[in-house]
Amino acid sequence: MSITIHSSFLPQTDPEAALVFYRDALGFEVRNDVGYQGLRWLTVGPADQPDTNIVLYPPAAETGITAEERETILEMMAKGTFASLLLATPDVDAEFARLEALGVDIVQEPMDQPYGVRDAALRDPSGNLIRLQQRR
Repeated sequence: MSITIHSSFLPQTDPEAALVFYRDALGFEVRNDVGYQGLRWLTVGPADQPDTNIVLYPPAAETGITAEERETILEMMAKGTFASLLLATPDVDAEFARLEALGVDIVQEPMDQPYGVRDAALRDPSGNLIRLQQRR
């Protein structure tokens, strides 16, 4: 069996802010930038992993949900409880210091976890929780 992760979706409420965060702060390359009916989808990913993508999508584009459900999604995003992403780095302390110096929204400073990683947490401009992990 050979199954890989090709793309994962993460909502964004401000495509320009998302672009700055994922491209400039995290260093991801922009692989696609698509506008449609006033909405915008961005596809980004690590330059050394060309087959792994994150699609940053506008939650307003979700079909099959009510306006109330859409509002709930936006409220949960603002609290950082709707979506999250786990990223890996060989040196979480150095990466954390670099991101903190850039003014990224910090949630948790680096700490050792009982499940074998050292990790830190931050939020992207849309409120999504981003965890940076380093295996121990």
